[in-house]
Amino acid sequence: MSSVFPPVSSVAPWRDRWINWRNRLVANPRFQRWAAASPLTRVVARRRAKALFDLCAGFVYSQILLACVRLKLFETLAAGPLHQAQLAARLGLSPDATQRLLRAAAALKLLRALPGDRYALDDLGASMLANASVGAFVEHHALLYDDLRDPVALLRGEMHTRLSQFWPYAAGREGDAAACGAYSELMARSQQLIAEDVLDAYAFDRHKGLLDIGGGEGAFVAAVAARHPALRLQLFDLPPVAERARRALAAQGLTRVDVHGGSFLDTPPPGGADIVTLIRVLHDHDDATALAALRAAHMALPPGGALLVAEPMADTPGAEAIGDAYFGFYLLAMGSGRARRRDELTQLLQTAGFAGIQHLPSTRPIFSSVLIARRV
Repeated sequence: MSSVFPPVSSVAPWRDRWINWRNRLVANPRFQRWAAASPLTRVVARRRAKALFDLCAGFVYSQILLACVRLKLFETLAAGPLHQAQLAARLGLSPDATQRLLRAAAALKLLRALPGDRYALDDLGASMLANASVGAFVEHHALLYDDLRDPVALLRGEMHTRLSQFWPYAAGREGDAAACGAYSELMARSQQLIAEDVLDAYAFDRHKGLLDIGGGEGAFVAAVAARHPALRLQLFDLPPVAERARRALAAQGLTRVDVHGGSFLDTPPPGGADIVTLIRVLHDHDDATALAALRAAHMALPPGGALLVAEPMADTPGAEAIGDAYFGFYLLAMGSGRARRRDELTQLLQTAGFAGIQHLPSTRPIFSSVLIARRV
């Protein structure tokens, strides 16, 4: 019977032999004690020991952040430093619990400890204030953490996840207006976080009309409208989401945005635009659905029209763990999608009929990298 596994050479390549030898050495307790004590290696050994401990303690760190968000600690310190006793009264915690939280937050660089038992925001805490949407995502992650309580069962597909219920299209409930409202609001906050980065990465003023597919409540097209008042704007999303977009845009006075309801799986998106945008849409879907979205964009564009894709990509330098680890398991719990590497997105774009694919530098690629392509 032929094996389904590729043949293995009887002599391992030199790289495999080197990796095996190195791993045996690093796993040796005597070597570990020597490396921790030697002036030549102890800095590296301690750094790696801390990195391993941080992997074990990561959930605790995340819950400290969640406690700060739920207690509105950053907002409480927005006006300036406060004494520990003042914070205890405002947070509704005992002195001991307050001290424990403040010291933990300071250790994580969320707060800065000052003389006299006073505390102020540190850079990370101040950043939380600058990005209100981050707090909403910290709260949202309670669903993810619950789904990750048994990661092996999750990998084996043996559990029903809370995230799959939160995202209705992942559970096949695209028409559920109540469910669409919950995720649309969260996505609107996410879009606000990256819209300016995308607008900085690409000059939209070279176009006459823009269609945003999967545009949610219109956060991205609203940002485009503010920078490019002459650009014709259209938004296309599921009918219950499109209705929310109409109301949200009208409340901002953006009646010039044409909003269309439908699913790119069975409804052709409107034409008339010379650039289509897919902002953090493709990674929410498996390959077949992502390809359907790209083909819908291709259908909506004239020959030579542009497609802009903004996605968190798995191979972003310095953010590999965000793509393959965080998004890998978040989307697994969600039940749909995966973070793709740039070459994987390029292949999907080419299959859908796009060419001239370019990667554009963006301000914060850990949130979204930007690709631009042309319809053939």
